Amino acid sequence: MRENDYLKKIDTYREEMIADLQQLIRKESTPQIPEEGAPFGRGVAEAYAFMMKLAEREGFSVFDADGYGGHIDFGSSEEDGIMGILCHLDVVAAGGGWSRDPFGGDVEDGRMYGRGTLDDKGPTIAAFYAMKALKDCGIRPKKKIRMILGLDEETESAGMRYYKERVRMPDFAIVPDSDFPLVNGEKGILIFDLAKKVGKPEKGGVSLKRLWGGEAPNMVPDSASAVITCESGYDAIRAAGKKFEEDTGDTVAMKNRGRSLEISCAGKSGHGAMPWKGRNAISVLMCFLGRIDFNCAGVNDFISFYNEHIGFDLEGGAIGCAMEDEISGRLVWNSGRILMEKEVLSLTINVRAPISVCDEDVYGAMRPVLENYDIGVVKSLYKPPLYYPADSEIVQTLLSVYREHTGDEKSQPLVIGGGTYAREMENAIAYGALYPGDPDVMHEADEFIRIDRLILTSKIYADAIYRLTVR
Repeated sequence: MRENDYLKKIDTYREEMIADLQQLIRKESTPQIPEEGAPFGRGVAEAYAFMMKLAEREGFSVFDADGYGGHIDFGSSEEDGIMGILCHLDVVAAGGGWSRDPFGGDVEDGRMYGRGTLDDKGPTIAAFYAMKALKDCGIRPKKKIRMILGLDEETESAGMRYYKERVRMPDFAIVPDSDFPLVNGEKGILIFDLAKKVGKPEKGGVSLKRLWGGEAPNMVPDSASAVITCESGYDAIRAAGKKFEEDTGDTVAMKNRGRSLEISCAGKSGHGAMPWKGRNAISVLMCFLGRIDFNCAGVNDFISFYNEHIGFDLEGGAIGCAMEDEISGRLVWNSGRILMEKEVLSLTINVRAPISVCDEDVYGAMRPVLENYDIGVVKSLYKPPLYYPADSEIVQTLLSVYREHTGDEKSQPLVIGGGTYAREMENAIAYGALYPGDPDVMHEADEFIRIDRLILTSKIYADAIYRLTVR
């Protein structure tokens, strides 16, 4: 084999890669109700089965951990060491605002559209075909190459924990689920609920009957709604809605629901790690509800708390969490979901904390404000930060591969607020597949990947595998 034949080989796979990625996008692998043999729902199981069959078709060996995840192997024996490629096949909900079928895989003007094209099905296909190119060119890596297929990365990563208990994990790995040139640091991630028992309403006046919004903690909600009742009618509420629209430029939609009135506000979806790229519909709705005097003191208190100490603040400063460090920047705050049921208002928060900050620092900083409003905290998830020095060998190797293929000598290793599978093992680094300057449409409507980027990414991954396991 001549040097770099495997890179030329990838060009010949173009149509296959497009077709396989389309098929994978068409598996609606959002979180769904567990079924027998499908612990994360039927759609996730179908995407997983597709990748495993694709691997068997190409002559790779596979391992399945009871439907909770698995891997695709190529190369030497485990005793010689394992290089991992940690991918995931689940995707966040499509949300609203799409101009195309989010699970159609439509190709237009050199782009493929669909949920998961960039996060993380497109990069998964790129990495798979990188392995295929090396294999088809007869290259024999000195280590085992192991592509690990995770199935619930966007939620709780329970599948990865189950998988890790049954296999030997890689000695080092790349995670094709973030940014180029590479990510050498990830902020800490917290998910928790802020909950308040609001009590029963008084008679008469305006009653808040229901409140809901958002689909996932790590998404900026693009819609939020409330249902209210008022025996005296809704003329004043409708007038307040028009005034709110004039004052803010946001839209308030209202429609009758029997004797009730449903109020809905729209926002723009986005990734919870970068909420400034979206518009939080919960914050819009709560801002409007703050103009209404409800017949329940607990409801009014919670709305006041939200508007005074959260609102549109994306750095947690108003609630006491204005934290930052030189390496990773400021704390990031996203209000991902809200729900009212059985006299309890609950708000789900997703925080990306600076590398120098731990979870108890965040909870401690909020405590004075929360105690003042009699609001409790229900802790759900904490993923500690990670960081690799920029001058470490693996960072420099991956950086040089990226630069050789792109000519980009300016971009430097990144510290991000997003969370990847790199946290699930030691010596793992997120590596692509979003290029500097390209629009970040992960978790957004009309998510897409450029076909030329798909091919280039596959070549970068192939070269990285070669440099780390063959040379």
